[in-house]
Amino acid sequence: MTIYDSSETDQLNNSSAVAMNSSSVRKLSIGRILLDMGKITPAEAERILRLQKESGLRFGDAALKLGLITEADIQQVLSQQFDYPYLLPGQGNHPPELVVAYQPFGAQVEVFRAVRSQLMLRWFTAGHKALAITSYNPNDGLSLFTANLAIVFSQLGERTLLIDANLRYPQQHDIFNLKNKQGLSDVLAGRADIFEVICKIDSFVDLSVLPAGALPPNPLELLNRPAFDVLNAQLANQFDVILYDTLAFSSGVDALAIAARTDGALIVAHKNHTRINDINDINEQLKSAGAEVVGSVLIDF
Repeated sequence: MTIYDSSETDQLNNSSAVAMNSSSVRKLSIGRILLDMGKITPAEAERILRLQKESGLRFGDAALKLGLITEADIQQVLSQQFDYPYLLPGQGNHPPELVVAYQPFGAQVEVFRAVRSQLMLRWFTAGHKALAITSYNPNDGLSLFTANLAIVFSQLGERTLLIDANLRYPQQHDIFNLKNKQGLSDVLAGRADIFEVICKIDSFVDLSVLPAGALPPNPLELLNRPAFDVLNAQLANQFDVILYDTLAFSSGVDALAIAARTDGALIVAHKNHTRINDINDINEQLKSAGAEVVGSVLIDF
């Protein structure tokens, strides 16, 4: 954090003239960002600067001592400076279970960071770009898990694409408040261009979502078309990490078609809900389809 001297007061007062894009935010001091966010007024900035000069405190610490901002405000500013954006309660209208968006410093988020680290080491740094995320039961929390995982990959600076490949019961458009008029199904059917239906999620760094699109009468057949291989190759040239949210195994074998083309899958199980025999069943089916099981994750939220 930058410490201001008195010559910078005018710059603080005129901070609204600064363009707050991603690259400029990293170069701005905490006082400038707090002003642009409306957390403090120019008059309050003067008070903070005076205390800072008198006490030798950093700008943020001086503002905290005066009671003008909260620790949460500091964390939010730091998240912008370091390209680690998150949302305050009520922002974005996403479900609260999107914990990496609303509780980025909580214990649950460490689970997603740990999974991300393992996947980077075991899969994505080995030349792979795409991975199918699978589960056995439809209420195992797979879609929310995949959404959270996609966000933490984007926070790492990876160009991340989350694809809702559940063409029967899609959820990602609801999680991210997107229209679902066109998406993956329309692309595979030749009714839409892939780069016209991918949605950039501005709330997060380097995150895009491809909704499922219109619910087709033949989802499994669509996923088995050669167009899927062409699509996967196209996307691999544009993104670093591609995560496929898939249909639960108990509802159909759509995930096998996807995993066979991504070459790998991550199995998600829910504590006290998913049976061990079901996990073994998924594991065997994926291996038979030629997909590598990268690992499994046990969640309890």
